[in-house]
Amino acid sequence: MTSTASSTDTRQGQAVLDERPTWQQRLRRFGYTASPAQAAHTTGGRSAADAGAHADVVDRLVPPYAEPNPRLWLGLGVPPVLAERITRWSGWGGPLLVTLMAGLLRFWNLGSPRAVIFDETYYAKDAWALVHRGFEVNWDKNANDLVLQSNGHLTIPADAAYVVHPPVGKYVIGLGELIFGFNPFGWRFMTALLGTLSVLLLCRIGRRMFRSTFLGCLAGALMAVDGLHFVMSRTSLLDGVLMFFVLAAFGCLLIDRDKAREKLAAALPVDEDGRTRPHAYVAKTTWLGWRPWRWAAALLMGLAIGTKWNGMYILAAFIVMTVLWDMGARKVAGAERRLSLPFVVESVVSWVAMSTVAVAVYLASWTAWILSPTDGTGGYFRNWAATDGKGGNWTFLPDWLRSLWHYEHEVYLFHVGLSSPHTYMSNPWSWIVLGRPVSYFYESPSPGTDGCPANAGEKCAREVLAIGTPLLWWAACFAIVYVLWRWALRRDWRAGAIACGIAAGYLPWFMYQERTIFLFYAVVFVPFLCLAVAMMVGAIIGPPGSSDTRRLVGASGAGVLVLLIVWNFIYFWPLYTGTAIPIDSWRSRMWLDTWV
Repeated sequence: MTSTASSTDTRQGQAVLDERPTWQQRLRRFGYTASPAQAAHTTGGRSAADAGAHADVVDRLVPPYAEPNPRLWLGLGVPPVLAERITRWSGWGGPLLVTLMAGLLRFWNLGSPRAVIFDETYYAKDAWALVHRGFEVNWDKNANDLVLQSNGHLTIPADAAYVVHPPVGKYVIGLGELIFGFNPFGWRFMTALLGTLSVLLLCRIGRRMFRSTFLGCLAGALMAVDGLHFVMSRTSLLDGVLMFFVLAAFGCLLIDRDKAREKLAAALPVDEDGRTRPHAYVAKTTWLGWRPWRWAAALLMGLAIGTKWNGMYILAAFIVMTVLWDMGARKVAGAERRLSLPFVVESVVSWVAMSTVAVAVYLASWTAWILSPTDGTGGYFRNWAATDGKGGNWTFLPDWLRSLWHYEHEVYLFHVGLSSPHTYMSNPWSWIVLGRPVSYFYESPSPGTDGCPANAGEKCAREVLAIGTPLLWWAACFAIVYVLWRWALRRDWRAGAIACGIAAGYLPWFMYQERTIFLFYAVVFVPFLCLAVAMMVGAIIGPPGSSDTRRLVGASGAGVLVLLIVWNFIYFWPLYTGTAIPIDSWRSRMWLDTWV
């Protein structure tokens, strides 16, 4: 892999000096290339800046990917033919290897703790009821013990329950239960699978954004070793499902962005030298097609909203982001004004279409509830329109729609009024620095039991703590500042997209600071934090134009940071997996008083 793959700068093609100090020759074996100044020396004095002045507009609309180089594998002693094949498939091979690692971590001993931990007491049982009855039910108070004792072989109650989250995420959890049974492994299977697949998505998303397989795999690897993402992947809560749908939708929008820009580039005229040139009329009037990837993103965002309502904020942010992307593409293509009638019409149609698809998917997710009986034995509030909701100005609407609207209104009132104190509630200001994590499970096994060493001397601690890998999140604080700077002062669209993802998942919670909210809600923007850190690491390593010494120092510093993050994840592994450790070892991991 070339050094180009280690940077957020996508410029390529610098030549290499034939004479270098010995350490530079060694770097060259592993893909190091010359700086622009050196390249100019070997190409008759023509600088990279001069070459950039004559660049084809196609390269601005759709920048090329960094070409992988087999020298790394050749330096490791891999036969040339095999090295070429590995290099050719690195765009998928690298992400798949990172995903395999993430999957092994997430599925290892997935059924432990063999308990109903934290909010699994709601979603695991609601999911089981949904996939069998079509609506949630009220369970007995001792249902958790009965489920574990009978391995899920118990009668499902018939009394409908009032729940405050849409059904999609619970259907996802229920799919795992249908396959593997109503037990801890079964109700955690789908969240572990989606958590693993989200690592693959992030690797490919990062690769597409940065045009670098290395940085894409780095972003995925960082998420693979993030504690919060790891714990949420091994727990049957809704937020991990929401994160997956949001990330998948973001990936679809990235593909749509590239496809639209390719179509715009193809419509531009070519001059006598064979270079594509900007053209104002073409840039303003070219129709960018039906854009199926944008429709796919809208469908995924409908599933996200059907999992948790905060997906609505993210959908709105993504719509604005895509409009700005289109505006930027037409400007690069030569549009003299950013706003034109075709562009405005296209933007409005896009906004309406995406919103309509998302709403339609959301309504479709309630199909089982809609089809349930209306005689009082169906879903909660299903018979409201025929009983308490008789009369009024909206009786021309179908009863199922009026009943569902009433249900949603009651849920909204519940959410905005939720202020019951909770031991692990936290203010969103503290999330980014991991001020107050959530303990999902805690036991104090005696020596010689439940994994506690017989020679421990005193009781051990066994905990599942929903907390991000501290060094990763604290590094992300600096990375956020970096991407904001890149976006505001360098107009880097990648930084803007990352900032949009973080803001859409994070900022809306500041409107509900008095609400009972928790740190684990932040998992929805963890992928964008990892992209931010990966982008910052690329900057630390340095662009291809940097000197040899700069690249060496940068790569060393970036490597130390990544290794420290990996070590930090390993150090906190017992707290992520519920592994019994001596109480003194547990205390040594409580770095902040608020973590206890």
